[in-house]
Amino acid sequence: MKSAMLSEIELDLLPPPAGGNLLEWLSQKTREKLPGDVSPVRLVVTASDSGGYRCEVTTFNGGIDANRIPKNSILEFRHRQVENTGSFNAVLLVPTGIGADIGGHAGDATPVAQLLASVCDTLVTHPNVVNASDINEIPGNGLYVEGSVICRLLMGTAGLQPVRSNRVLVLMNSHTDRLFHTLTVNSVNAARASYGLICPRVIELEPPLIMISEYTPSSRAAGRVEDLGHVLELLDRHRNEYDAVAISSVITVPTNYHGDYFNSGGSMVNPWGGVESMLTHTISSIYDVPSAHSPMLESQEVLDADTGIVDPRMAAEAISTTFLQSILKGLQKSPRIVTDREALRNPGGFTASDVSCLVIPDGCLGLPTLAALDQGIPVIAVRENKNLMRNDLTQLPWQQGQLHVVENYWEAAGVMAALKAGIAPNSVRRPINPVTVEKSAGASAKTPAINANGTAGSGIPGHQPRVRP
Repeated sequence: MKSAMLSEIELDLLPPPAGGNLLEWLSQKTREKLPGDVSPVRLVVTASDSGGYRCEVTTFNGGIDANRIPKNSILEFRHRQVENTGSFNAVLLVPTGIGADIGGHAGDATPVAQLLASVCDTLVTHPNVVNASDINEIPGNGLYVEGSVICRLLMGTAGLQPVRSNRVLVLMNSHTDRLFHTLTVNSVNAARASYGLICPRVIELEPPLIMISEYTPSSRAAGRVEDLGHVLELLDRHRNEYDAVAISSVITVPTNYHGDYFNSGGSMVNPWGGVESMLTHTISSIYDVPSAHSPMLESQEVLDADTGIVDPRMAAEAISTTFLQSILKGLQKSPRIVTDREALRNPGGFTASDVSCLVIPDGCLGLPTLAALDQGIPVIAVRENKNLMRNDLTQLPWQQGQLHVVENYWEAAGVMAALKAGIAPNSVRRPINPVTVEKSAGASAKTPAINANGTAGSGIPGHQPRVRP
């Protein structure tokens, strides 16, 4: 009988009809096109043009336990009713597996996180940004949140509740070489002794979890996860003992990938992160708990390989052994995930109403960006963070002043500071264009939405712009 597993499916979706909402349309068509026995846990628009949208969807098949599905669909959307302006809070997203120049390797977007955190009250970010193998320097005002939870936060279906600490359950693969068992246990004990990690137990997975790295047609890093049912059974059995889950397991890649990656000068997409995000998206979606994964090395030969002096973005990987410390430190205080509608109204929580802006690499289009579009959340897209995604964000039907395309993260910090101060970011630039004066056109006339390039209309065939009051 078929066990639970994760895999990727590619979909081509047409543009929405006239008057259609893009997020609703993509959600509806994704549901229609996916096989009936799978649930979506991640959706990425890898390329878009006038002909439509090419999407890659991570799917979960529960196998023999078909009722074991994520409790909250990533495709569900709830519009925020208000924006809370008592504080200024940003979400920093660098999607995993897209070959981002900044944040596509080993925690190399951490300086960006530190910079942006300095100009906001709270910075919500995810493991791919700050996990640097055995190093994690998340800002003091940062919330470490799994990527699917950020998606649900922006979609309005989940909130965050800061915690003092979490009980972190550690699952580790059984390994043919006991050295890696020893290194993992020592890493956990080091965390317990050095920064007071609460770890109720370490469980050795036997049989081991099977994770296989593969590249998608768009060259994104993704893969397959097989025999996931055993992990889910363990998480069910010990559910009352943990608040967060850390997993350390081998990711199968071709032998040459290790050398190719470290010798690529940063040009090769990190092959390990994509399949890791598939796993953690699923666990966090099913159990509503923070989760993170670290890759366990395959052999002593890989551990002892001389990488030489590598690209600085990969250096943290070259000096680490278990890659476990970053996730243990992040999960220690990762916020609790809240999904109950009544609980989302409680004071002290963090919801979509508390998000002041979203910062992304330019061209990244997925549920977080589409949710921000519909929530009226300002989006800052950074051109310098080049990646594999091929989408022109300026063609979406943004409200005037909602999309800010900047060259680099220095400029992103400046735009954030302007938004926090309540001033138009371009008011500190020159020249300042005169205000446009228009003649009234009667009550029945409709004002078109404005694209980021200053032109009216959505730029999407069949997609009518809409203007919020």
